[in-house]
Amino acid sequence: MKYSIALHGGAGTILPHLMTPEKEEAYKNGLKNALLVGEQLLKDGKTALDAVEATVKSLEDNPLFNAGRGSVFTHQGTHEMDASIMNGIDKTSGAVAGIKGVKNPISLARKVMEQTEHVLLAGNGAQEFAISVNEKMEDESYFFDEFRFEQYQQALQYDSVFLDHSDEKFEQGEKKFGTVGAVALDSFGNIAAATSTGGMTNKKFGRLGDSPIIGAGTFADNTTCAVSCTGHGEFFLRAVVAYDISCLMAYKGMTLKEAANYVVKDKLVKFGGEGGIIAVDVHGDIQMIFNTEGMYRASKSSSTDYFIAIYK
Repeated sequence: MKYSIALHGGAGTILPHLMTPEKEEAYKNGLKNALLVGEQLLKDGKTALDAVEATVKSLEDNPLFNAGRGSVFTHQGTHEMDASIMNGIDKTSGAVAGIKGVKNPISLARKVMEQTEHVLLAGNGAQEFAISVNEKMEDESYFFDEFRFEQYQQALQYDSVFLDHSDEKFEQGEKKFGTVGAVALDSFGNIAAATSTGGMTNKKFGRLGDSPIIGAGTFADNTTCAVSCTGHGEFFLRAVVAYDISCLMAYKGMTLKEAANYVVKDKLVKFGGEGGIIAVDVHGDIQMIFNTEGMYRASKSSSTDYFIAIYK
């Protein structure tokens, strides 16, 4: 049975000397556990869509990652989450933006895809929809994390929008783009992608990045590839990164590796875009490309062993 799966938990200035052995171990365990969840579904003959949703849910439930439970604080001291999911068979997609209190935004995004005629629901309307489909909700205390709260306090002090970085490392310039995502190829030859995030610490005015935007942060097409992005969202939006990689394969005949390397390491770099992508094509080739010091990432396929890494 042929299958491939890859996931990410954010990219950025992630350096070994800035990480304790305990924290590194915790991150790797979180990545491995999420990978195993998705892989098992693929082994059981489930769809790529099922696998990416379940993998992302596992990461959303882990407070180490900036999505779901681990989402960062907004300027108002709340949590506004975004997510999107896309099916490569028919390019059906679902996304939610600026939602509060939803335990697993990625599952709500899938319900938008399957239970409405829309692609993207935002704010209060998305909230109403979540309640109407009995999506699991949690109160504010579920999303409270001491480490995230300290980041938020410092961001308020600097009156700045912070990327997901550690407070004591701010002076040393540590930056982490906190987003989670997964891509998969199933035994039926179909691919899918999913992405979820809590956004930027101290974000104002309902700011959105690329994660809930189909084509920018998430894309899947059975004729090319499935992509999930993590990085400085404003740049990924301008470069329409996920779709761009697919386009280079479709129109220029590039391989997934060639397309991903060109977009992430050349095109993005030229105008200051930092971050990375995970992608899989219909042959099961996995690419995890980034232009930062590190990216939390993991992959497994029917023909390759478990791969879990943080640094370059």
